[in-house]
Amino acid sequence: MTRADLEKKPAEVQAMFDDVARRYDLTNDVLSLGQDRRWRRLVVEAIDPRPGEKVLDLAAGTGTSSQPFADRGAQVVPCDFSIGMLQVGKQHRPHLGFTAGDATRLPFADATFDAVTISFGLRNVVDPDAGLREMRRVTRPGGRLVVCEFSHPTNKAFRTVYVEYLMRALPPVARAVSSSPDAYVYLAESIRAWPDQPALAERITAAGWRDAEWRNLSGGIVTLHRATAG
Repeated sequence: MTRADLEKKPAEVQAMFDDVARRYDLTNDVLSLGQDRRWRRLVVEAIDPRPGEKVLDLAAGTGTSSQPFADRGAQVVPCDFSIGMLQVGKQHRPHLGFTAGDATRLPFADATFDAVTISFGLRNVVDPDAGLREMRRVTRPGGRLVVCEFSHPTNKAFRTVYVEYLMRALPPVARAVSSSPDAYVYLAESIRAWPDQPALAERITAAGWRDAEWRNLSGGIVTLHRATAG
């Protein structure tokens, strides 16, 4: 079993996701109480892909988040740096063009995509700001960015309960359903350390995006940040 730490050494994070690939989608469904399906649906709605548009889905994992874009007629490229995730994804969705890639050094030319999205992955990038700049580089002017990420509940009392769930309840649940439960200890710690909604919006703007805004989901457990390539 592999457990990354909050320094996010790329090899450790990559190995950790390789370990959880086999039961990743099932574990996420259980731990989120099914909410991950709604969050993915709202990401697609926020991108609003048109037929023929090119969409980059970063940290795509097994392609669960990518398939809805293909269903809408977009040319979606699922990209992830975990080979284990890509292998599982290709087994289940052989029609998708899974691509191995590091978010800080994307293997695509400038202004390639009409939209780029990353769900629950920016937090795991070794340098999130470099990742945001790379996303801007490969997006055409006027293109869209949607970042779906765990965030900070807006209600103080609820936030206290949520943190308690992360640190106490999540690990034993993960042990019951995950192929690598230690990875979910890292998950809980990384969520606590992640910047809040305004701070992430500032970092998106600093990376070259404009009109950054956000929408809280599930009371702020998750937030959709949207921006446009200038």
